[in-house]
Amino acid sequence: MRAQLLIPVGVIALGVALSSIYTVDEREKALVLQFGEVVSSRTEPGIGFKIPLFQNVVKYDDRILALSTQPLEVTPLDDRRLVVDAFARWRIVDAVKFREAVGGGGEGFAKNRLDGILNNAIREVMGSVPSTAVLSDDRTALMNQIRNIARREANALGIDVIDVRLTRTDLPDQNLQSTYERMRAERQREAADERARGGEAAQRVRASADRQVVELTSEARKQAEIVRGQADAERNAIYAEAYGKDESFFAFTRALQFYADSLKANSTSLVTEPDSLYFDYQRFVRSLEAGPETGSEN
Repeated sequence: MRAQLLIPVGVIALGVALSSIYTVDEREKALVLQFGEVVSSRTEPGIGFKIPLFQNVVKYDDRILALSTQPLEVTPLDDRRLVVDAFARWRIVDAVKFREAVGGGGEGFAKNRLDGILNNAIREVMGSVPSTAVLSDDRTALMNQIRNIARREANALGIDVIDVRLTRTDLPDQNLQSTYERMRAERQREAADERARGGEAAQRVRASADRQVVELTSEARKQAEIVRGQADAERNAIYAEAYGKDESFFAFTRALQFYADSLKANSTSLVTEPDSLYFDYQRFVRSLEAGPETGSEN
């Protein structure tokens, strides 16, 4: 009879002993609660003990956690509305303060509280700068300001905000089309200005080239006239010298040149009498030898 009673008692004692033991790994923080009040905390990994039935253990994640905010519409100093998304990394640093702030809501409730803190910090910082600063490539200073404000507010929750990043800063959808149209019109105006400046430059180059053509052509004509005049003078000098040396030969060459010029193909038709001076070579040559006065008499 006594042996039969020892077995249930041993089982109950073993159950009580097991229920008084809890474990904490390196990724967790643990709090021991008694009637909802914190009686002890454990941040180091290992085995802990509690009073069965009267005490219970709650555990929180000790790792760095992430929180992405919902798209938030903000209004910078220049009243140009923007849509902003943010990403934050945070960690529970004081489990006791965290429990007192969120109660039984745990990490889910803490994320909701932290989301509100981040939204307020984003509105405060973004409202103090123009939209150009928000849309610039370097927003490190703005993100640090948001982090500092959120860290100060989240300290009451036992949370440390490690970092805040702006993942998107853009115009609202209803403003994108008008912005694109304005940008397109501005680019078209710049293109028209460039084309106008290019046309003006081309006109200047064309006018300069035309002026140079006229100047070069005029100079070439001038030089041609000079050369032609010099050639004519030399030719006349040669004719005069040849005439002075042999008048008969000079008259002969002039007659041959006259016949050659007048009998060219496709030349003007010549109508004259059969006994004219043109067909009497000897008389024609003698007229050339006699000079203009004798030739006119014949």
